[in-house]
Amino acid sequence: MKKELILDIIANFFILLFLYTGIMKIIDHHLFDWALHRSPLLDGVAPILSYLVPIGELLIALSLLIPRTRRLGLISSLCLMSIFTFYIGYMLYFRVDRPCTCGGIISYMNWHQHFYFNTAATLLALYAVLLRRNRKSRAVKDSNAMETANYPMHV
Repeated sequence: MKKELILDIIANFFILLFLYTGIMKIIDHHLFDWALHRSPLLDGVAPILSYLVPIGELLIALSLLIPRTRRLGLISSLCLMSIFTFYIGYMLYFRVDRPCTCGGIISYMNWHQHFYFNTAATLLALYAVLLRRNRKSRAVKDSNAMETANYPMHV
């Protein structure tokens, strides 16, 4: 029960985060697209990313809302946050020109704060994926144990 509550809290955090950032990128699409074009790593794929990133964030939020797709949503959260974290880390440590592609409140963070926030969120997503995996494997073991108990072996 405690693990379910922790998973719910983490999933709700990512639902809010991805809904907020996805909607902000859609509302300020021109600004998001402009910032992507200014990035030395993303300029070539900026037109595609300017649509894929917010749509992806909203789809991940939706998948976290649906119990049947929550596992996929947690794995997707981990993947997306890892990509964002590596990108920010690269920009922070290897580039001087750093256009911010984030919207809303997150755009008020400096690059170091943003890196720490993303690192913490990535670790949180990893914890949720592992917690969900352990919960699921334990349930399978319990189910197999029940089946074995119901069918005694004959020699």
